[in-house]
Amino acid sequence: MNFLTDSLDRRSTLRLADIMVYGWVGGKQACVDLTEVSPLVGLGVRPFTVGQPALKVVSSKVAKHEKVCSNNQHAFIPFALDTFGFLAPEIVDLLHRVRKVMHVGS
Repeated sequence: MNFLTDSLDRRSTLRLADIMVYGWVGGKQACVDLTEVSPLVGLGVRPFTVGQPALKVVSSKVAKHEKVCSNNQHAFIPFALDTFGFLAPEIVDLLHRVRKVMHVGS
């Protein structure tokens, strides 16, 4: 599904979702965008805050892709983590749901 770029863009810049999850919410599919970031990116002289770069990436990805996915009847899930192991809350929710599905299926 080529939903992760604004459909109004006349150039051929559409790209695939990293992962497509079928039957996510109310029968809708979910486009999952995977991103790994270094927690030291953009640190400068500001104090180090655990997870801040990953949360910033989540915000940026949601602003960029959520509306396009929604307009196409799909959910959007930003899957952002940092190289120190911080997981954005959306990842934790996704992994809990995957665990439940796997537990039921076993």
